[in-house]
Amino acid sequence: MTITITGISSMATRLILGELAQRYEAAKGVKVTIASMGGVDAAKRVREGEQTDIVILASGPMGKLEAEGHLAAGSVKGFTRSGMAIAVRQGAPHPDIGSEAAVKAAVQAANRVCYSTGPSGDHLLQLCAKWGIAADSDKLLKAPPGVPVGSLVAKGEADLGFQQLSELIHVQGLEVLGPLPPEIQNTTIFAAGVSAMSAHPAETADLIAYLASPGTSEVKRAQGMEPA
Repeated sequence: MTITITGISSMATRLILGELAQRYEAAKGVKVTIASMGGVDAAKRVREGEQTDIVILASGPMGKLEAEGHLAAGSVKGFTRSGMAIAVRQGAPHPDIGSEAAVKAAVQAANRVCYSTGPSGDHLLQLCAKWGIAADSDKLLKAPPGVPVGSLVAKGEADLGFQQLSELIHVQGLEVLGPLPPEIQNTTIFAAGVSAMSAHPAETADLIAYLASPGTSEVKRAQGMEPA
């Protein structure tokens, strides 16, 4: 009987997981089915006790879930990481983003700036607070959970979009300006862990080891991420 490993993940890793799941199935004969959604919703479902085997989120929320007993102790492992980038609608002017001062000026000049509900959004809000822009400013547009920032920028609902590079590079109608400059860059590490509700903990641990293995590096880089 074929084992099926089920999972819950944030949207940021969905493309990597889709390809790696297929490779893992072909190599191991174990079916992998992972539902991707906004990170806030994913963590909520785990906390509510949803039956699942593997959980994949940013390392911060994963640490909290493990501490709360929703993940098997010691099972959480970082497997990929992504820095933030800035994007504009295709054909729009390209402001300078080569320094913190330049990014600040670009944000101040924009009518609307779009950000996510995840770690990249938290980082942008911290930068804006530093630059004197309040979190409730009309300038700032928070994308709904599970909605890519790039899709709203591509529709013209915002002038600038801030999110992990992996979330921006494949959006149609979008142009990525580049990564945040080093002095304000923020890298998110995504981790996988065995759910406390898992029906297949040993097999799930093997899948996590595969996700973190060196042989998966090229898939991660193709999706705008790096090995953790």
